[in-house]
Amino acid sequence: MPNFDFVIVGAGSAGCVLANRLSESGKYSVCLLEAGPSDRYGWIHLPIGYAKTMFHKTYNWGFYTEPEPNLDNRKIYWPRGRTLGGSSSINGLVYIRGQQRDYDEWAALGNPGWGWNDCLPYFKRLEHNDLGASATTGVDGPLWATTIPGKNKLVDAFIGASQKNGVPLVSDFNSGPQEGVGYYQLTTRRGLRCSTAVAYLNPARKHPSLHIETDAQATRILFEGSLAVGVAYRQGGTLHEVRATREVLLCAGALQSPQLLQLSGIGPTALLQKFGIPVLRDVPGVGANLQDHLQVRLMYEVSEKITINDELNSLWGKAKMGLQWAATRSGPLAIGINLAGMFCRALPEENATPDTQFHFATVSAEQAAGKVHSFSGCTYSVCQLRPDARGHVTIRSNDPFEAPAIQPNYLSTERDCRTTVAGVRFAQRVAATAPMKQYMKRPYRPQSDVQSDDEILAFCRQYGTTIFHPSGTARMGPASDPTAVVDARLRVHGIAGLRVVDCSIMPTLVSGNTNVPTVMIAEKAADMILEDARSSGAGRIVVDSRVGQPASNAVATEGALALRKI
Repeated sequence: MPNFDFVIVGAGSAGCVLANRLSESGKYSVCLLEAGPSDRYGWIHLPIGYAKTMFHKTYNWGFYTEPEPNLDNRKIYWPRGRTLGGSSSINGLVYIRGQQRDYDEWAALGNPGWGWNDCLPYFKRLEHNDLGASATTGVDGPLWATTIPGKNKLVDAFIGASQKNGVPLVSDFNSGPQEGVGYYQLTTRRGLRCSTAVAYLNPARKHPSLHIETDAQATRILFEGSLAVGVAYRQGGTLHEVRATREVLLCAGALQSPQLLQLSGIGPTALLQKFGIPVLRDVPGVGANLQDHLQVRLMYEVSEKITINDELNSLWGKAKMGLQWAATRSGPLAIGINLAGMFCRALPEENATPDTQFHFATVSAEQAAGKVHSFSGCTYSVCQLRPDARGHVTIRSNDPFEAPAIQPNYLSTERDCRTTVAGVRFAQRVAATAPMKQYMKRPYRPQSDVQSDDEILAFCRQYGTTIFHPSGTARMGPASDPTAVVDARLRVHGIAGLRVVDCSIMPTLVSGNTNVPTVMIAEKAADMILEDARSSGAGRIVVDSRVGQPASNAVATEGALALRKI
């Protein structure tokens, strides 16, 4: 089988970054495997086009959760990108890092090097920010952060009403504190989506040491003892194998990285034995610790025809949007849906930093990316930033092409329920505050008769859905923690030559959208991988960071972090 120094599974938000950084020197050969096709579909690149990819059967995995017991036993649709760029090619483009406290908490949980001050240089490295260079912003990176231009009457009213409710006006949500209200920044460049495929992979195509395979779905990791040596994958109906002479790097996301680990014999013993999979390593944390942001969408009919609904319900409106984009690369087609954001404390007596995020959109529909309502409408999307709920993702069989079972366990804790209800009440206060009040003709959902906490919670259970941020299923933690999956250098505990580099390594969910934090994780991981490669010279680093729990046929180690060359 063909040999490469590194084999990367998944060309998504993290995989494209690694493909670029590991191949740019020309010293190391890299094979990038992507289960989906190339990103040539035109709607991927138009910011408003994520409505066209949300349910696309080719470019979207289209997962569903198991029935959620606290959401009226509904199965929740979970879109995930299935193309170059992964979910960065189909997401809502919002550019958010999270709060300083998120990363300091990661470090405090036993992950040295992951505090805010450690991660900030990588955030600055990755970005080309139109706010200009500062102590917390970068301007030389490949991923663009473009500020949405102001002057939208309805958005300005939302911002003004939020200020009257005690939320400060900000121009940058990403400097660390986060609290405030204002226009979002987006991962767009000159009116087009700036996915990681655009920002990182396209420039890397000129690297002769990079090899890209699309429509190539990984089926299992190949091992010699407890040493990862390659990946098996299916392409065009044929099974192939590719060898990694240094490392296999899993970048398949919070659902499919743990799925692939489990299919390859790394995970909870009882689960693997249930499906006849030989147990290479008993790691209970693989697939556990699943976290996601639940969004609750409040919708109002607007008293003036100033919404995207009005544009999309008119042939002239659609034509005007198209002409504006064609002439100036501006307007609704260049922006997408969510124009403004707010980070506030719905429970200020309990939280010193924001506990709730708002996405405000001048559009309304029965579901995200669905057909817009016939009336002028707007949406307040509310989500709790740091949920207590923990779920899991597990294989259903030993068939690598069967979707995993997903159980988020939304609203399963008392604090999650209280915070979500408080967030809805905060949105209702903003809607009832001038200057926003004058534009709110009537509440569409929930209706005005939903008043008590119990009624609001019932509304949340009936209509709550994902805001597309699954994380934490191969979480980072020290070797002393038996439920941790990877160490602080993202190496799978007890397995040599294997790392996980994507949002599944997050010990706790960041306070906001997860795309930019995932890019940061990959930037930082690339430095670690290259540092380890240089230290090993022409050989391979073998690490067993979980002393006292040897894998079957484990490569011998000396000390807590033993290294040797093969």
